Amino acid sequence: MAPPPFVRAVAYGLYQDRMKAAIHALKYDRLHPAAKGLGRMLAVAIAQLENEAPPEMLVVPVPLHRSKHAERGFNQARSLAAHALESLRKTHPQWRLTLASSTLMRLRATESQAGLSPRQRRLNVRSAFSVSDPALVKDRHVLLIDDIFTTGATARAAATALTKAGAASVFVATLARARLINQIGPNQLGAKDWQIEPGNWPDATVQQVSIYSSQDQPSFE
Repeated sequence: MAPPPFVRAVAYGLYQDRMKAAIHALKYDRLHPAAKGLGRMLAVAIAQLENEAPPEMLVVPVPLHRSKHAERGFNQARSLAAHALESLRKTHPQWRLTLASSTLMRLRATESQAGLSPRQRRLNVRSAFSVSDPALVKDRHVLLIDDIFTTGATARAAATALTKAGAASVFVATLARARLINQIGPNQLGAKDWQIEPGNWPDATVQQVSIYSSQDQPSFE
């Protein structure tokens, strides 16, 4: 399989225990206050790109299909991205990160990726994304945001749409990643404790920032 069409991907921690519970609380229980603390965790992961990613990037959340957005009422990737940028403006004021939530569109209502095999995941999201206005991403560097990185099928499909539209490069940042044998990153950097939201959710367990790239992991699916 060809390397994925993104330069590097980072995640704050593993999709397990309290991290998993917090993401579920945000997505399915609509505990919106959790997004602030989770966004700070995402900012920690994004900060690991400081020495590699360009200082000016479009920040593009992975979109929901309009039917799913209507059902859920919000896009958790956009919420996480907005809070992460709020944190990064304080910790990395030299970065010029612009939230571009309408840049990427999901063309069809895909089946939930949960429970699908890696091949089924790839087929499920193949050609599922499109760029609303290619002129906005042409020759721009893009930071793609999502909540979970499992096999990388969604990130691959979204990054493919962005690069076909002319994006100069795509980096990926997620809050959590699944522990799959072919996704263990070559570098593990310690991350600080962050509270999801004092008074609303328990302290997050200490996770590790994971960094993995197309060069390091040619078997991403």
